[in-house]
Amino acid sequence: MKRFSTLLLYVTIAFLLLWQLPWCYNFFVVKPEKTPFTLYSFVIGDFALMGQEEGKGTVRRDAAGNIYSEAAFDSILPMFYFRQLMSDERFPDTLNGVPVTPRMAQMENFNFRVVPSDINAPHIGLYPLLEGMSGRVDLQMPDDVFRITGKGIEFIRMASNTVDEEKSRRFTEAMEKKGFHFPATEIAGNPTTRKEYDEGYLLLDADRRLFHLKQMKGRPYVRSIELPDGIQLKHVFVTEFKNRKTLAFMTDADRSFYVLRNKTYEVVKVGIPSFDPEKEA
Repeated sequence: MKRFSTLLLYVTIAFLLLWQLPWCYNFFVVKPEKTPFTLYSFVIGDFALMGQEEGKGTVRRDAAGNIYSEAAFDSILPMFYFRQLMSDERFPDTLNGVPVTPRMAQMENFNFRVVPSDINAPHIGLYPLLEGMSGRVDLQMPDDVFRITGKGIEFIRMASNTVDEEKSRRFTEAMEKKGFHFPATEIAGNPTTRKEYDEGYLLLDADRRLFHLKQMKGRPYVRSIELPDGIQLKHVFVTEFKNRKTLAFMTDADRSFYVLRNKTYEVVKVGIPSFDPEKEA
């Protein structure tokens, strides 16, 4: 018995060493890699990269290897460094033949970031629905949250942890009148007050048809959105950018990328091939 225990101990130690030695080697030997800050420049028609290089400090270059000074780098990325160009009085009058102004740069600029964990991580399934027409400049979080089940939408009062039956009934009936089939297969929104306005949520119902849901003066607003033939949406991302021109970015089962226009609900396909938010940051 003692000999067997000793043998088992040695085997366990050997397995632990086989498991940990590669990690220890990488930890002590492999040098960290720094990913350069990368943007696409439509001025030069190529990617522009900025990063730290040993012995050189901050280096700015394009994908072809051309080196740029700090001022020149600002010029090839005018929509990103527009504040610096405005300060230097170097902001261009036109970009690729299109007239531009600093005001346009401020209003049209936006950042859209998506990481795999936004999709792959588990979700609680409770969502706050903000008031879209409060009459106030600052948005406020509601005192309830909603969930969508196979029977309808339920609003839960957070203070008492009870279902608001009347509000749940009103919203469920409004969604059913527009043809929504419960439950929802995707619920997309930006549940935060750190934005200028609220467009509620975009929903994919049980048949993966697209719907827009928001709250207007306490009443439900539900809109069924027609999609072009052949599009089967997979993921939806509500944008709520400052210029209010777009409502959402969307991807389909073929990894094509679409823009959903605000107000008109027009679906526009964008030429970004093989965009997969589950794999791309």
